Amino acid sequence: MYDQNKPYVIEEQPGTKFYCGCGKTKKPPYCDGSHKGSPLKPFKVDFKENKTVHICGCGKSKNLPYCDGSHKK
Repeated sequence: MYDQNKPYVIEEQPGTKFYCGCGKTKKPPYCDGSHKGSPLKPFKVDFKENKTVHICGCGKSKNLPYCDGSHKK
């Protein structure tokens, strides 16, 4: 998952989303269970309304799962 130098920009609908926290997913930026057997867990985010989010694509953000611009450094 952490293979690009830009965020995933997504218009999310209300509900619970699980974003990858291990970098191994085959469905970025969402968790596909690839972390099983490791101590890593997905990031659970609950949305109450439609919202545009910027999900980290490089793995360097200090505010995971969200992009903080670290890919520019």
